[in-house]
Amino acid sequence: MGAHGSARLVFVVCGYLAFFFGELVPRAEAGCRERESPNCCTGRNNECFEYSKRKTVCYCDTYCQKTGDCCEDYQRVCQISAAIDCVVGSWGPWSSCTAPCGVGSTERSRLVSVPPRNGGTPCPDLKQRRGCFGNNAICSTAKEVAKILPDSFKRNFKDPWRRPHMLMKEEKASYCVYLRVKQASAACKLKLWSAQLVRERLVCAECQSDAMSKLNRCGGDGLESTRTFWAAASVPGCHGSWVRESSSEGCRCPPYSVLFV
Repeated sequence: MGAHGSARLVFVVCGYLAFFFGELVPRAEAGCRERESPNCCTGRNNECFEYSKRKTVCYCDTYCQKTGDCCEDYQRVCQISAAIDCVVGSWGPWSSCTAPCGVGSTERSRLVSVPPRNGGTPCPDLKQRRGCFGNNAICSTAKEVAKILPDSFKRNFKDPWRRPHMLMKEEKASYCVYLRVKQASAACKLKLWSAQLVRERLVCAECQSDAMSKLNRCGGDGLESTRTFWAAASVPGCHGSWVRESSSEGCRCPPYSVLFV
């Protein structure tokens, strides 16, 4: 056998040996096993990837079960169970309107029965909100506009035109209402008494017998936690809003307060 024949024989033997060892020794498999710790990731993690045998990007996070781009050895290496989708319960009742009068909002909610796991479908919205229009029984009171004057105007006022034979109105005990001013127009600065009606000032307004209605109250005496409106009867253009904080029966407001009329 010549030199050429010997070389050919060596080449063939080497080929057989390469094939033989290739079958006995498994080739390194690309995928989750080749990743540095951790091999696998929970949830959705775009940094949790490796390259497949085809040199394409594959993932080792639980979300890959939903997107179908897991590495070939994902199930074997990560040993993750199937994805579980979120399950929610029924909607609860709508809450009461946030505004007792006028435009407000109401909402309802529901609870999670089964939380999502292993890349399952995330939970839908657990709260819903919609508009509403409050029409509480107090709304008619909230629409009243209080007419006020300085306390010096009618305290102990005697009607000079009352004839002696005319019956006197029954004198009812006064009551006081303490209100926090929320807004006052610029015209209020024109008079000394109305100039005190400034934002966030606590004002005592007295309801005297002559100003009471048949319900034994003064119109526009306010509502707690609800903004109502007032107007200065002797100062054109002076008006604003306030919120009632408290009231006291059978009392008199201190000097420099206001009266309901």
